[in-house]
Amino acid sequence: MNVAQPDVTLYLDMEGVIHDVHLSNDVPSDDLGAWRGRAWADTVADAGGDKVRRMIEDARTRGVSAFRLVNQIFPGGLELPIEYTAVRLGRKSGLVAVGKNLQAQADLQSRLIAAQQAMERDYWKLRDVETRYRLVFDTSTEPFLLVRASNLHILEANPAAVRTLGFSPAGREFLAELPPAEREPFEAMLSRVREQGKAPAVLVHLGRTKEPWLIRATLMTAEPGHAYMLQLAKVGALPPAPDQKQPISSDYLFETVADGMIVTDKNGVIRRTNPAFLDLVQVGSEGSVVGENLGRWLERPGADERVLLANVRKYGLVRLFSTTILGDLGIRTEVEVSAAGSTDDDNRPIVMVLRNVGQRLPEATAGERLSAMVGTLIDQVGKTKLHQLVKDTVGAVERHYVEAALELTDGNRTAAAELLGLSRQSLYSKLNRYGLHRVRGDAADRSR
Repeated sequence: MNVAQPDVTLYLDMEGVIHDVHLSNDVPSDDLGAWRGRAWADTVADAGGDKVRRMIEDARTRGVSAFRLVNQIFPGGLELPIEYTAVRLGRKSGLVAVGKNLQAQADLQSRLIAAQQAMERDYWKLRDVETRYRLVFDTSTEPFLLVRASNLHILEANPAAVRTLGFSPAGREFLAELPPAEREPFEAMLSRVREQGKAPAVLVHLGRTKEPWLIRATLMTAEPGHAYMLQLAKVGALPPAPDQKQPISSDYLFETVADGMIVTDKNGVIRRTNPAFLDLVQVGSEGSVVGENLGRWLERPGADERVLLANVRKYGLVRLFSTTILGDLGIRTEVEVSAAGSTDDDNRPIVMVLRNVGQRLPEATAGERLSAMVGTLIDQVGKTKLHQLVKDTVGAVERHYVEAALELTDGNRTAAAELLGLSRQSLYSKLNRYGLHRVRGDAADRSR
């Protein structure tokens, strides 16, 4: 029969002075001789002294005390939360205090509180996004409609749509508002949006007077399914497409390009951005980004930003630099960065293009090389001792990642050591060990 044993047992006299101590195997052993002859109240944290004295008094007068939690300080300095109760052994035989270690419960409670705080932060982030969406939706002077993707029933209409088009509250089917001849082109536009993500606007006639409107659709995720956000503009209100015979302005290209684009100074401080970059970093307005450092949204800001800017200053051009963007709402996006700047004028801005490559299949060349190296070692099973096989395998993997870090940093040993979490001396030792000391970074290191 298993009987639960106390983690700490203290044998006391009637005044609460410790005569003997016993610890279970779950509590780290310590030099407990320093406790003998000391008052129990003097061995706990300051806030627990009164609790100990109340337990001793209750045990003397009533025979047993209530359970109380105190922070017990052991002779070696270890402090543990212990839940004690004190019991009188006999008329004047003394007292015994038995305690249970609550460190595991305290750690679990700390993790629970941390998880609750993380959930609360996520909740307020979502509330902030919802508030911004609601503000734009309600205050826009253009009519907006939210319709369910499955049946095209109107879920919501902003005040401009209700006022301009005379739409009643949610629940009506949007197709019923269109003339029969315009329903098929409208549904074709929605189908193209669902398949390709976007489609040109179509002309429809809406409202009591059947005025002509241009309507665009955007597919959104909503509960309990998908929904279309419909944006309406009067014919002639939308800006005309650029005249193909005239040069297209750089501002138009900057704002409409599908990849994220930013302009920074030599230190990586953002001076201008486009909507695609705002989507990557999950920020609602350009004003919240301008003046911030690009490293704020890099998963490895100290290493990636430093390497990127150093190579732009050195070569004037960087292509296909791989890194990870961490958005304000917690979404991680793998990107490739191409950047152009000046090698001789620090006042010239740096232009960067960030392309989302999260859906791209990863290249397997580096992994195949590593697999090939490990495969040759597997063939040595039975021919070589196990400890030597393990040593050779660790060496092959270590050399692979050292080479990868040097390639990523264009041979910059200082940056490579930072990526690998090593000191420069440790990296030099590994370069010599694997015969990698003659790399492109020699000239760079000597020039510094």
